[in-house]
Amino acid sequence: MSSANHKLRLIGAVATLAILATGVACKGFFVNPTVTAITIDPPNPTLSIGGAPVQLTAAGTDSNGNPLTLTAGTSCTGTTVCWSNSDPTIATLSAGGLLTAVSAGTSTITAASGTATATTTATVTLANVTSIVLGPAGVTSFDLPENSIATGSQCLTALATAGGQQVDVTDSVTWQTGTPGILTVENAVDPMCVQSSSTPGPTTVYAQYVSGTNTITSNSVTVTVTP
Repeated sequence: MSSANHKLRLIGAVATLAILATGVACKGFFVNPTVTAITIDPPNPTLSIGGAPVQLTAAGTDSNGNPLTLTAGTSCTGTTVCWSNSDPTIATLSAGGLLTAVSAGTSTITAASGTATATTTATVTLANVTSIVLGPAGVTSFDLPENSIATGSQCLTALATAGGQQVDVTDSVTWQTGTPGILTVENAVDPMCVQSSSTPGPTTVYAQYVSGTNTITSNSVTVTVTP
């Protein structure tokens, strides 16, 4: 084989390898990116009833930590993110991530793409709350045997007044007692009930509600733990 022919074949082989390498590189370049992590912005948003909705956005990263632009959709694959909401009675959430307040409380918001998910907590409050009143209506005091749980009319509710209307915020207030160690509030029960300790005596129960930058304190109910 002549030197010229050898050089031509060598050049051809190198060119073929270059073409194959370029093809592999291009194929790898056009592979759909995989979302491995998602962040939601703004995190833990707070909305007020009657106030402006909040637009949520999701940002993604791939396995190399590279940022990915996510768009809202229904496929939940590739760089498409799907939004979901645990409690539409607290806030509504559009397919595009627009969050609108409905009633006071909290709801878990989830953004998902492929196997990657992220969650945040949306809190809905009342704006311009002027007062909090404990119910049932007219209750001011009751007795509770030691080591027992309140029942029926002894269980308390909290009503907030805002814009001239009363709204039940029982699940959104922070319950307080005047004398620690006598009563605890059973927050897992709706309406809220109190549980007595083995320390007899009188104490008070009241509720606090955060409205914007203000903390509104309710009237108090006296509970006497009897031996």
